[in-house]
Amino acid sequence: MNQKTDHLQQLSEIKTMMERSSRFLSLSGLSGVFAGFFALAGAAAFYVYVNKQMATGYRAIAHSLPVDLDLDFYTFCFADAGITLFLALAVGSYFTTRKARADGQKIWDPAVLRFMINLFIPLATGGIFCLILLFKFRWFGIIPPCTLIFYGLALLNGSKYTLDEVRWLGISEIILGLIGCLYLGYGVTLWAIGFGILHIIYGLIMYIRYEAVPKEKKYW
Repeated sequence: MNQKTDHLQQLSEIKTMMERSSRFLSLSGLSGVFAGFFALAGAAAFYVYVNKQMATGYRAIAHSLPVDLDLDFYTFCFADAGITLFLALAVGSYFTTRKARADGQKIWDPAVLRFMINLFIPLATGGIFCLILLFKFRWFGIIPPCTLIFYGLALLNGSKYTLDEVRWLGISEIILGLIGCLYLGYGVTLWAIGFGILHIIYGLIMYIRYEAVPKEKKYW
């Protein structure tokens, strides 16, 4: 019986070693939690700006094609998005680096590089596509749901090199983005749900499952 248990333990250790060599398993759930809070703060700031500084509400802007917006609006939007992204990346890098060191893993290895490349390609494509929609066609309302769709595709594309929860987060983002394309007036609300609430939920799930348990029980 003990010999059988030893064999099973050895197989489990071999499987863990293979996963660590091919997948980025040090992604911290706390990164998602904080990214979600930053996204909610960014969405709230946008709503306050639109309601106080502009004569028309967001729904009117979302359904306008082409939309006529001034330089101040674009400046605020890019500043709001830039600050939100910077804070999310900074805090995410901190928690992920801390988790990698706690797990005895390298911060940069081939698995991390594969994950980043597969994540970046759909993200970059989506970013360029949204800029074309904004400056070529001046269609602002479609951009929030499009960011959700391309972000979901990026997560789905990179999920095979990291934790399984990332795949389901990606699918959820895509679904929200498609709903947002049908209801443009609720695009920012769905954006807040996707980048904010879903990040918090999935981040907590990942933290509880992989970080808030004894080390020998991780990655089940």
